[in-house]
Amino acid sequence: MEPLCGRERVGRQLKHLPVDRIAVSEEFWSYTIRHWEEQGKLPPGTDAVEHFKLDLDKCWAFNLRIDPEMADRLVAEDEETQTFVDGNGATLRRYRSHASTPEHINFSVVDRNDWEEKAKPFLTPTANRIDFEGYRAVRRACADAGRFFLWSGVNVFESMHPICGHENLLMGMALDPEWVSEMAEVYSDLIIHLWETLFAAEGKPDGIWFYEDMGFKGRPFMSPEMYRELIMPAHRKTIDFAHSLGLPVVMHSCGFVEPLLPYMVEAGIDCLQAMEVKAGMDLLRIYRDFGEKIALMGGLDVRPVANNDLPGIRRELETRIPVVKGRNGFILHSDHSIPESAEYESYRYFLETGLELGRY
Repeated sequence: MEPLCGRERVGRQLKHLPVDRIAVSEEFWSYTIRHWEEQGKLPPGTDAVEHFKLDLDKCWAFNLRIDPEMADRLVAEDEETQTFVDGNGATLRRYRSHASTPEHINFSVVDRNDWEEKAKPFLTPTANRIDFEGYRAVRRACADAGRFFLWSGVNVFESMHPICGHENLLMGMALDPEWVSEMAEVYSDLIIHLWETLFAAEGKPDGIWFYEDMGFKGRPFMSPEMYRELIMPAHRKTIDFAHSLGLPVVMHSCGFVEPLLPYMVEAGIDCLQAMEVKAGMDLLRIYRDFGEKIALMGGLDVRPVANNDLPGIRRELETRIPVVKGRNGFILHSDHSIPESAEYESYRYFLETGLELGRY
């Protein structure tokens, strides 16, 4: 087969069609890129997607906070951390020395009454929630480079917990499921209305990428039954709308979400991304059980890369890629993202070895 461009390659893999090689994508912590720039391995301001010739790129174009105009407000700091209040009224602590998920301290929305008063009336599809310029720029760059371009953003679970916290959300799923169903419906409608505005103004992407972290180590945040009842209807609504526009849907979910996967597939996802090994996800098992139904991206343990263990990287890739490339639906990606401990040469080895093994 003649070499394909990234747009062709990813588009075909999401349909399990023959390709010249597996596609490649990756995410990097900001401190990783900074580390490589400081070492002189990358020029300042490098676009990692362009530098590593990745096959797809994304644009996070929506602001779904309760107050989209509110910048994070610094309320406390010390030598190691800074504490902010964000546009959802949530209080978050971040570390100065490294990029990571912020520590959640407090929330202004904790129950249905708070939701009705402080959140729901303000979650309207206004144009100030959309980064038209950023979307336009990434879409154009992808078109020029022949890359597959995805709108990216959160779906309903990753919209709800930032306003009320995981604990309040999960307690609500058990004790006040109608509240959670209403929040999911409001956010799914908001996403769809914003898509309509953005795509009418700037054109459609090639696909949709949802961030939707629904698990932690060894467990999903909810039972499959709760997912099916409370979250899946909103997933189906947003995915059906994307499919009505001819757009495939990639769903990223960290943590152990395998018990939810039959229903995520039923909701219509075209590709599962991340498959975090240390959380209990197993790429070969998921490929065996779901590889005919959906494409897979990730599932390759990032720890050998993080530890700069080149023999470990090769073992990881040789054990999995020759198997999972078999249905033309596997896209090379770590099982999370590349951390700052990884040296440039280690990631380069991961990339080049994976592409070597992923040729057809």
